[in-house]
Amino acid sequence: MLSIRPMSPDDLVDILRIERKSFPHPWTREQILDEASRADIARCLVANQGDPPMLCGYIMAWLVADELHITNMAVDPDSRGQGIAGTMLRHLLSDAADEGTSWCVLEVRPSNGTARSLYEKHGFRTIGRRRRYYQDGEDALVMGVELGKNPFRLLTRD
Repeated sequence: MLSIRPMSPDDLVDILRIERKSFPHPWTREQILDEASRADIARCLVANQGDPPMLCGYIMAWLVADELHITNMAVDPDSRGQGIAGTMLRHLLSDAADEGTSWCVLEVRPSNGTARSLYEKHGFRTIGRRRRYYQDGEDALVMGVELGKNPFRLLTRD
């Protein structure tokens, strides 16, 4: 059973664990706390699975004016391939659309075909490129999707 809920400070240890397992240059504790601390604009969700529930993924974004900017998302490598990332993404986009958000953007590595496929499946299209965006010098593709009349509305909520 998968449940999605807002991130809490108690989730930090598990988020850092997943971050370290997922990225060659993981965010620090301070970066994650800073990202989530802006209550006025931060939109941060976590996914829990199992009995007892274990944190298996997270997604972080900022909502500024009518634009949602996804800043970070990861699923524990041991839990990948189960639709967790897509479920978190749909929850985030649905909530943002319900708030009147019209547009969502994110950056993704061109080499991350799995993430690009996930975003494309949810309507994102490449709209630009940021040269040497990542710490290792790799470019970032800028992807975006119009939210419109909330095509991501969930039929049921956890």
